Amino acid sequence: MKKIYHLGTCTTCQAIIKETGIDKKGFEMQDIKTEKITPAQLDEMKKMTGSYESLFSRRALKYKELGLKDKKLEEKDYRNYILQEYTFLKRPVVIVGNKLFSGSEKKTVAALKEAL
Repeated sequence: MKKIYHLGTCTTCQAIIKETGIDKKGFEMQDIKTEKITPAQLDEMKKMTGSYESLFSRRALKYKELGLKDKKLEEKDYRNYILQEYTFLKRPVVIVGNKLFSGSEKKTVAALKEAL
């Protein structure tokens, strides 16, 4: 499978897509704002990473707004928040075969480039 979950308005996602050439490599593109992530898609991502927490973005503005930094979240909480609000998914999420890369950290992008 070759798929990317991204946010079309996110300049970081756009830069990573351009830098890696994903848009020209036959990837299925899903803009998570216009086409919400399904529970089945999120569960599949969790199988690949081992946890919902690894897919959860603490950079989302709502993380502070909702006071989540002061709460002890469990796996089911991470799952529910990601399904309720697309901004809680660490973006972009790129699936190449059986490997998943999430987020925009330099080491993640470097590993993604290697996998491509």
